[in-house]
Amino acid sequence: MEIEIIAFGKIAEFIRGQRISLTAVSDTEQLRKYLEDSYPLLSGTKYKLAINKRIIQQKTAIQNNDSVAIMPPFSGG
Repeated sequence: MEIEIIAFGKIAEFIRGQRISLTAVSDTEQLRKYLEDSYPLLSGTKYKLAINKRIIQQKTAIQNNDSVAIMPPFSGG
């Protein structure tokens, strides 16, 4: 499976936008583990994931060619 990774804010300083191929990842929980193992700075950072522009609140399946955004906490008004 191939997915696109997009990072925002301070996370973009150590994770650059890229396309990655994954074989052992099928959901957001497995993706979080993969990302935190690959980028140790991420494991100490609060962040949210969005799949295809939808913020994920719970374990969600990931499909081939999905776009995954990694975002630091944010607020708005």
